[in-house]
Amino acid sequence: MRLVPRWVLLSSGCAPVLLIGGWTIAALLEGPVYDPATETISVLGAYGASGFWVMTGSFLALGACHLLTAWGLRAAALAGRVALAGGGLSALAVALIPAPSSGGSLRHGTVVAVGFTLLAVWPVLAAGGGGDAAPWALRLAPSVAVTALMAAGGAWFLIEMHRQGGAGVAERVVTTAQSVWPFVVAASCPHPTGDRNEQPVAP
Repeated sequence: MRLVPRWVLLSSGCAPVLLIGGWTIAALLEGPVYDPATETISVLGAYGASGFWVMTGSFLALGACHLLTAWGLRAAALAGRVALAGGGLSALAVALIPAPSSGGSLRHGTVVAVGFTLLAVWPVLAAGGGGDAAPWALRLAPSVAVTALMAAGGAWFLIEMHRQGGAGVAERVVTTAQSVWPFVVAASCPHPTGDRNEQPVAP
């Protein structure tokens, strides 16, 4: 199993902090007119929103974190790393194609859907098939379980959007899980110890 650079812990660990911090600050700037339980994160990053630049910066930073993590997560299968990088690019695209101040946007909605799908399937695509020798977060069973839970979370979000219920809560639960999982995977992987004689095991 290949060693994973320690800086991947930083890039993956910053992702949820930047995302959650971004939507928290943006919601505070928006004030009581914004309801985080029913309104989506995209509302905070829409044109004209008080926290537009905060949320835009948060999306850009999140995308950069996912790209760096995908680059350094050498223990994961290539397909999973590509999907994670695609999720990072989608976060950058969300920042560049924000939601309109009112109404919907096909372009924005498409980018969000693509990003969600890539970040939902990357855990199972990243499973290396190394059996018990693989880091536990890259084994098939937990990877399939996480992907299934993220898919269920996406379905929950769509249901809440359709019934105009707690879409904000559902979206935050799902996006938090998607931003935290790369750190969980990185933390489960072997890292260099500083011993120059240490040689990584070939995948």
